[in-house]
Amino acid sequence: MNTAPALIVEGLACARGGRLLFEGLDLRVEAGGAVQIEGRNGAGKSSLLRMLAGLLRPVAGRIDNPFRIGWAGHELALKPNMRLRDELTHWARLDGQSAAAVDAALAAFDLLPLAELPVGVLSSGQKHRAVLARAHASGAELWLLDEPGVGLDAASLDRLATAMRAHRANGGLVIAATHGDIGLDAPQKLMLA
Repeated sequence: MNTAPALIVEGLACARGGRLLFEGLDLRVEAGGAVQIEGRNGAGKSSLLRMLAGLLRPVAGRIDNPFRIGWAGHELALKPNMRLRDELTHWARLDGQSAAAVDAALAAFDLLPLAELPVGVLSSGQKHRAVLARAHASGAELWLLDEPGVGLDAASLDRLATAMRAHRANGGLVIAATHGDIGLDAPQKLMLA
């Protein structure tokens, strides 16, 4: 019997707007693991991530998650009038992390030159990198990434791939919903119809 900590999903079902999106979903992800969720628009990729984050209740099944969660969704969730460093520091402190974690996250996503700017003046791609940096700075073992490659140029996609690789090498987990390649090395593939 495997006693290593793992995210375990059994018999999960999701309905939205009275429509069943998926059912009977089973998944096990251990430290260092990764899952790439794929499927057409409306198949339930984002809904599955929201369930794993505890933001949406499944209609059936169970989720056993012993890991802290770093969330990077479509919503910016960063105050536009706050300086980027201050905003990331605020969230990192809530997660019990230090200024060093914020600096590492800013560096990982090439945001150090923008750290003193208000979030509201950042470009769309820069804001998306800031959301990813927020998840990075959280110190969470499990990163839940919803379409993390959207709006990123090739250099930023390389930074994302490097950050995910380093996170997994340190025992972290990555679960990402995506329509394309984001540089996630050898993930489990989960296709939602």
